[in-house]
Amino acid sequence: MSNNYQPHLENDKRLAQISQKVFSSNRIDNEEAVYLFEKASLPLLGILANFVREAKHGDLTYFNRNFHLEPTNVCLYTCTFCSYSRLIKKRSEGWEYTLEDMMDIVKSYDGKPVTEVHIVGGVLPQYDTAFYQGLFSAIKAHRPDLHVKALTPVEYHYMFKKDKISYEEGMKLMKEAGLDSLPGGGAEIFHPEIRDKIAGGKCSGDQWLRIHEIWHEMGGKSNATMLYGHIETYEHRVHHLDLLRQLQDKTGGFQTFIPLKFRNKDNEMSHLTEVNLVEDLRNYAISRIYLDNFDHIKAYWPMISREVAQMSLSFGVDDVDGTIDDTTKIYTMAGAEEQNPAMSTEDLVNLIRRVGRRPIERDTLYNTIKDYSEEVFEADIAFKPYIELPVMN
Repeated sequence: MSNNYQPHLENDKRLAQISQKVFSSNRIDNEEAVYLFEKASLPLLGILANFVREAKHGDLTYFNRNFHLEPTNVCLYTCTFCSYSRLIKKRSEGWEYTLEDMMDIVKSYDGKPVTEVHIVGGVLPQYDTAFYQGLFSAIKAHRPDLHVKALTPVEYHYMFKKDKISYEEGMKLMKEAGLDSLPGGGAEIFHPEIRDKIAGGKCSGDQWLRIHEIWHEMGGKSNATMLYGHIETYEHRVHHLDLLRQLQDKTGGFQTFIPLKFRNKDNEMSHLTEVNLVEDLRNYAISRIYLDNFDHIKAYWPMISREVAQMSLSFGVDDVDGTIDDTTKIYTMAGAEEQNPAMSTEDLVNLIRRVGRRPIERDTLYNTIKDYSEEVFEADIAFKPYIELPVMN
């Protein structure tokens, strides 16, 4: 650690003790995580998180070539943070794709080097177990190599309950139909005090965790998220991270954690002020420090902007998601920074390289497809970060 931080840490022995635990690769506890949120400076968190990040991955930074498929934005649920969904009574303002509509979207990527389709959307009765069995099977029949990362426990819980089948039976059917992995959505905040206020009626935190646990027990991999920056406290965030870390200790099935920033456009929580950039970076850093058993921390660049995603690579993040190709409306409708989210492979490679990291194109399971560290693009002539990074001496 830089000598410039020694006097500061001597004035806060607890921060010094927590820092030593991190540098010794010892796990911090919940109280220590809350203390980091409350007391640690951004530069200190960056140093600690970057230490963990580089111990795991060095300068490697991952991305993939993917597109999103969103079956509907009409939903039975009324989450107060959601700007995306339209209620049944406002159906005319939304869309409801048929299986054929969705396959047309998949086929539009024929001949393109995408490796993953990410499928999430609203909850409606017609999108039941049989529907998604048919969709997954059709995708695999058309393009067997395309990784199907699909649906959250919110969707699975609803359809399995409606179809009167167990989680175990339902997930087995999904896997047999062609499901390859689960995204991390629908986690929001696990603590019932907050979850009931912002996402009442959806599956509980325990049910979300149980569906992922069953999937892990079947040998599957999944991601996890946390919606932060609304009415939750630091204690609620740490409680959420704690439950994820406990399940990961048990199953080892999570690949990546993705903090998702609350955006306040056109929803029932629009009166809340969004947290600032400093809080975003602090949250990434503490997530990296705390989740010692998660391999990857991802910055979802369409939500926070490519500039902030680039900055996050100095605060514990080692993955910037994928090319997206302007195929998601879930966050753009909530006021995300990127209103037309699409980046070429060259864009992503240059974003990563301009802050001294090594870009690796991966598949969904983090197998390396191509190492771009030696490839030179024409845009490299103007070699500079999108924005200046804070200096951490």
